[in-house]
Amino acid sequence: MTETVETSKIPRAVLLGALVIFIIAIAFGVSRNFGSEGTPNTALDLKDISANAAGPDAVIASLEERTRKDPGDVEAWQLLGWSYFENGRYLDSANAYGKATKLEPARAVYWSSLGEALVMADERNPMPKAAKAAFDKAIILDPKDPRSRYFLAVSKDLDGDHKGAINDWLELLKDTPKDAPWESDLIRTVEQVGKIHKIDITESLASTQKIRASDLSGTLKSIAAAPIPGPSKTDMAQAAKLPPGQQQQMVTSMVEGLEAKLAKNPKNVDGWIMLMRSRMTLGETAKAKAALTKSVASNPESRTKLLKEAQILGVPGT
Repeated sequence: MTETVETSKIPRAVLLGALVIFIIAIAFGVSRNFGSEGTPNTALDLKDISANAAGPDAVIASLEERTRKDPGDVEAWQLLGWSYFENGRYLDSANAYGKATKLEPARAVYWSSLGEALVMADERNPMPKAAKAAFDKAIILDPKDPRSRYFLAVSKDLDGDHKGAINDWLELLKDTPKDAPWESDLIRTVEQVGKIHKIDITESLASTQKIRASDLSGTLKSIAAAPIPGPSKTDMAQAAKLPPGQQQQMVTSMVEGLEAKLAKNPKNVDGWIMLMRSRMTLGETAKAKAALTKSVASNPESRTKLLKEAQILGVPGT
């Protein structure tokens, strides 16, 4: 019983400290490659809200108002779910993500976000049935969804299949970019579960790291599928000091900054792909589709490449 309880603490620690920061890592990668000039001009300007009002609460209030005015705005529900989650309002987060899944049921990230919120909202059950169902739905839609892969391995571990869970986490590790912010937490999860259940993971972990080193030494042809050029340790330390609402503001500002640069230099094909990737990661599918349309219009000679990359990312209409 003690071992199960100890194991059940792992997903909360890892996901809060690692996978949730995945969005920020993407934003830093975009900023490092293409700069971050430009002013956000979205319908909901999170930068202005944070500057002129009472921080995260004001962001949430604005998003709530946005969903009241337009209950069919899936991106607003996704952002609201994210904002609730970062502020520890997990049940509210689950409700918001639930709305998003109803409006756009084919988006894996909405289902996996719903599952994570349900896990965090339940103080007694480390894997509620509704959360497991959400992860199952997400993995069908996107077999590579990292959050679902992580939590479904947690589910295996909780069901007693500790070796199966470790194997699944190692497979996820193979797809994790080197020095990604969540890499060390994922490795620690494998090591902790192995130690708790007296499973020697030394050889399998070493083998996985060897495979990763070999894969990363090759040339990656796809920008969409390439590892994210993550932030430095200093960048991450600075980001961690920001209140949740300001972290969200930072992400939004960086992505909008990339879009502003592309407006000035629309021939940057790789930049368009990174913009689509960031929009899809944020759950802003309509904006990702709009970016694809603009990129093809500006670069008709690269239409095939852009469409292929958009398909990898799951941009609607591809």
